[in-house]
Amino acid sequence: MDWQGQKLAEMLMQVLLVASAVAAFLAGYVRGDFQLMLLVYAGGVVLTALVTVPNWPFFNRNPLKWLDAAEAERHPRPQVSAAGAGAGGKKKSGKNK
Repeated sequence: MDWQGQKLAEMLMQVLLVASAVAAFLAGYVRGDFQLMLLVYAGGVVLTALVTVPNWPFFNRNPLKWLDAAEAERHPRPQVSAAGAGAGGKKKSGKNK
């Protein structure tokens, strides 16, 4: 799942859960049945999980392009020097307490 797919999955999850909550409340209110309300909401949660949890193809529309291993070896990551790591840790404030 790519980054845009994760964003889409989260948006779908939020919309489906809110819609199932509203539908569950209305069904429970109209019928006067708390158990029906819980069952409708549980069905909405299961439907939401089936839509958002699996890695469906429409979540992979924008794949990332990774470097090949040979390309990554030609451009090594910069090393942090030991002197620079400890020197710039904290700034002193101008106010004394």
